[in-house]
Amino acid sequence: MAVEVHVVTPEREVWSGPVEELIARGVEGEVGILSGHAPLLVQLVIGPLRMLEADGSWMLAVVDGGFLHVATEGGVTRADVLAAHAELAHEIDLAAARRRLEEWENRSAEDNDGVAKAEIAKAMARISLTS
Repeated sequence: MAVEVHVVTPEREVWSGPVEELIARGVEGEVGILSGHAPLLVQLVIGPLRMLEADGSWMLAVVDGGFLHVATEGGVTRADVLAAHAELAHEIDLAAARRRLEEWENRSAEDNDGVAKAEIAKAMARISLTS
């Protein structure tokens, strides 16, 4: 039985469909979701989202934090990934991510509020997902 996954941002539904397994990175570490999972709410960190499809291939995405909500009702497990921003691996512009990383690394010495650290993490997550 599959897990019905919906990856959404305020701007769009990034992806939805059935998967055999969903792996996300929460503030306390990675969490794996299979069909029949108990109800769960996890705060996500900047990082990868991995979804195992029925054919054995992995659908990869990156999320910039957010939440993962899991519920099973009537034998159907649904996982909603709610993120401020998310991209599928094939949507990522690797050159732009590398430029963004370099730009924020150069600005990090002047960063007093942690913005550069978060932007560096976002760029690195995109680069590692597509490399």
